[in-house]
Formats: sequence, C-alpha cells, structure tokens
Amino acid sequence: MSQWVRKGLATGIKTTCYPGREETAPGVSPGLPLGGDYPEKQASELVKRCTVGALSFQNHKLVVDYRRCVHCYRCIRGVTLPIAWQQGYEWATDTNIIETRKKFVRAFDRSLNIIVVDTGDCGACLNEVRQLNNPYYNMHRLGFFITPTPREADVLLIVGPLTDHMREPLRKVYDAIPMPKWVIAVGACALSGGVFSPSFVCDENISEFLPVDVEVPGQPPPPLAILHALLVVAGLKPPASLITQSVSLKHEEVKKQ
Repeated sequence: MSQWVRKGLATGIKTTCYPGREETAPGVSPGLPLGGDYPEKQASELVKRCTVGALSFQNHKLVVDYRRCVHCYRCIRGVTLPIAWQQGYEWATDTNIIETRKKFVRAFDRSLNIIVVDTGDCGACLNEVRQLNNPYYNMHRLGFFITPTPREADVLLIVGPLTDHMREPLRKVYDAIPMPKWVIAVGACALSGGVFSPSFVCDENISEFLPVDVEVPGQPPPPLAILHALLVVAGLKPPASLITQSVSLKHEEVKKQ
C-alpha cells in the first residue's frame, strides 16, 4: 500500500477530463458495433456469429440491438467482412417511460446520492461502477455519491439480470427511496438478460419489473458510460440513442476487405 501512496505523491493524481472535454485516453471504452449498409452475404454471416441475438438483417440493413451486445467481438474476428466499430462512451439513454418525471430533473441538478443493487451480476458491471470512486474518475467532484441507505438515495442503480431471489429485495429498496427518484439499469444483463435470459431463474430485463428511466448498454459498460448516465439524470448531458448507429460501406471498400 505504501508504495502506491509514494508513487501517487511523486507522479500526481490525474483525473479524467470528462465531462469538461472529450476523454481520448486509450482503453477508456470497448466501443460498440455499427450497423448499416452491408452486403447481404456478409451481413448474414455476422448475424449467425452473434450468440446473443444483438445483430439482425432488416430491410437490407444490418441492425444492432445495443441492449443485447456483450462485446464478444465475434463480429470483428474471423469473419469475411468485420463489422465497423466506434469507440465512444456516451451510451446512456433516457427511456421516457414516465413522462411526468421530466419535471423532476431540476431536483437533481446539484448532487445525487446513489444506491447500487446487484440483482445477480457476474461482477463485471459492478466492478465498473466501483471504478467511479477511484481517483481517475472521481465522481465526487461532480456531486455524485454512493449511499447504502435507500432513504437517502435519489437514484437506484441496478446491475445484473433480475434473478428470482432478488425480486423482493429490489422491490423493497425501490419502495424505500423517496420521490422523486430515478432508476438506472446498467449493462446488457439488466437491459435484456444478456447471456442468462430468458430462463427459469431470471427476467429478460429489469424494465419488466420496475420502471427504468435511464439505460446503459455494454457488457460491461465502461465507467465513463455510467458517468454519462448520472450526468443525464442530473440534466448536465443529453441522452444518447439506442437506435442502431449506421455506417455506409462503399463497394470499393467491400472489395478490399
């Protein structure tokens, strides 16, 4: 422990420049696949390789369901035409399930207390949430704080597929949080069940059980994507869209690949 303290004092603590400006440090995001115009033969190959059903071919276009993507990279490795890829991290989207909650946005423009509930997570998404407390991300500088007490929480952040034994505990936590409150579902498992759903032990997504306000795709999503979700709740950043992003491939590019 002492050597890390000495190293920190010697090199200085560096915190991400986000959200003040775009973070361009390598490794901050695994990125997401891009749908769009692909030759039918290559698109069919990509769809068959996707084990979680995140890819489909509709109306002569490759469509990506970001709620299901688990970053397995099977669509870019060992295929004739790898899918295009983008390295962004502002993935959080406002689902607008409850329109009346829009009037509560100003209640969250100062600081947020967040309670995190693991409903069956493998540990990946939970670890990414934990990174937000580290010096590099330092979410406290933005007024975001983790609380173990639902009565003090503004935001319920959920990770993992909703397993049967966590239904009642999750409902109790949700009911104990005073209004106004927001629910953030983090990771493909929370949004679609990921590789675990549908099954006899868990639901396909959290929104079937609770009203979800903000969704963060990825498996796991990087810390900056989760930070973006909190900024969306605080009204400091606009939400993204989970509608498939598109890329157009020219015939010359296809032939080269």
